[in-house]
Amino acid sequence: MALDEITTSLSVMEGQVEEDSDARELEALGHKQEMSRNYSTLSLAAMGFVTGNAWSALGGSILVAIYNGGPTGVLYEMIAVSAAYGLITLSLAELASSVPSSGGVYHWSTVLAGPKYGRITGFFAGWFNFLAWVFATSSTCAILGNALVEMYLVGHPDVEWKAWMVFVAFQVLNWIGCLIVSCGNKFLPALNVMGSFVVCAGVLISIVTLAVMPKTHATSEFVWSTFINETGWSSSGLVFIMGLLNGAYAIGTVDCTTHLAEEVRNPGVAVPKAMFFQLGLGFATAFAYMIALSYAISDLNTILSIQSNFPITAIYQQATGSTAGAIGLTFVIFLAYFTALPDTIIASGRMFWALARDNATPFSSYFAHVSKRWGSPIRANILCSVVTTAIGCIYVGNTTAFNAFVGSFVVLTTISYGIAIGAHMSTGRKSVLPGPFHLGRFGWIINILSLAYIVGSNVMFCFPFVQPVTQANMNYVSVIVVGFFTFIILWWVFRAKRDYEGPKYIPHIIQGRAVDSPTTSGPTNDGEKKLATLALEPPVHNYAV
Repeated sequence: MALDEITTSLSVMEGQVEEDSDARELEALGHKQEMSRNYSTLSLAAMGFVTGNAWSALGGSILVAIYNGGPTGVLYEMIAVSAAYGLITLSLAELASSVPSSGGVYHWSTVLAGPKYGRITGFFAGWFNFLAWVFATSSTCAILGNALVEMYLVGHPDVEWKAWMVFVAFQVLNWIGCLIVSCGNKFLPALNVMGSFVVCAGVLISIVTLAVMPKTHATSEFVWSTFINETGWSSSGLVFIMGLLNGAYAIGTVDCTTHLAEEVRNPGVAVPKAMFFQLGLGFATAFAYMIALSYAISDLNTILSIQSNFPITAIYQQATGSTAGAIGLTFVIFLAYFTALPDTIIASGRMFWALARDNATPFSSYFAHVSKRWGSPIRANILCSVVTTAIGCIYVGNTTAFNAFVGSFVVLTTISYGIAIGAHMSTGRKSVLPGPFHLGRFGWIINILSLAYIVGSNVMFCFPFVQPVTQANMNYVSVIVVGFFTFIILWWVFRAKRDYEGPKYIPHIIQGRAVDSPTTSGPTNDGEKKLATLALEPPVHNYAV
């Protein structure tokens, strides 16, 4: 046999062994391998980078921060929030390495809280995370819809903006994204790699254009040391903290790759790498873009007086001095951000599917189905788009809904992160075996700082955006969060408390590691009995009891 044939055979055998190991580890988490492992570490990292799309998200959502400090505020807020999310990413990456599951924070919270409180803790974390990703899809559709409408209006100044225009664009984009995710699952890894090039090309084109085309540039004093407060709040510190919302939205998708842990080889290593890549490159591109954008603003007062739902186009028009330039740069941001739309639907769909297969949702057996033809949980994807459609209807009667979408996404995601991190701390950080990535002795301080930021920022993000408060400008984030929290409680009390099973965790099987468990129960199904036999009758954490 030729040397190259031997090498090829060994590579195939190595890949098969790795896949078998990943499937066995997933079975130890209480689930069988249903999704194809189409993703490599590179394509998973590309998916995270594209989903985050930090620079275009920052520009598209700048409405929520431009009044909270101006360019100076946005830049320093971006630095501060990136540092905070760096700590959160470290905390979550450690958990993703130990318990690689599509459930993400849902599965971790269940395992980390222990047998007594695991079911209810994981249940709430999972639902909050699912709802957060639905709002991520909603805000993405809103940004893209506003971009389309704004491009048209800039070219047709005689046409008046109407909410229904954004609503129609919102709904069309939502269902296009659902179609891509449901029927193109096997092509998504390649599309994400291509999408990452689109995102990188978009930010380079935008930065170069913003640096070259303006006839005059803002001063460094204006960009770096002129804090502008147009909110009506008297405290600049309060305004600064509230302005963190823009940066948090731009880079706050750090758990997106965790929902594909069952679709990548060696997830205990690949997922943490993808998370760090996403955050690092996301911050670098967003910060560079924001610097270029800030220097391109020659008259901020004019921008603030326009009262646009998508002020980035007005900034582009001022910077380029032409309608064509404004439309062109807005199209660049639209094209770059469109690549994120399918990935937000993937995250929400995979999260709902993970909940459904553990009987945590209405009609669980129906939504837990994975299409054999398309290799995707199509029913869960469609459900997510239906919910997004309903949320999009808010645009018909409330043009301030975008701020609520952004705020709800940030608050709901970080609540789910906080539940998982808090559960880990509550059991002395000893509930799971360390994975390939482990924080070691720095774990406690990183977890504590992460949790402190989550609690403090979420309180501030529920404050009214401006003063005085009216029905039209009220911050509805707290109303949305409390409303969904009430729904989750009712579902738990009247149905899920009885029927919800919860994921399982058999530590002896995970990556061949072993540990003694203080709380055990015997295997409850054939899969667990088989695993228990393989592991010489290990104790099992069973959260269905």
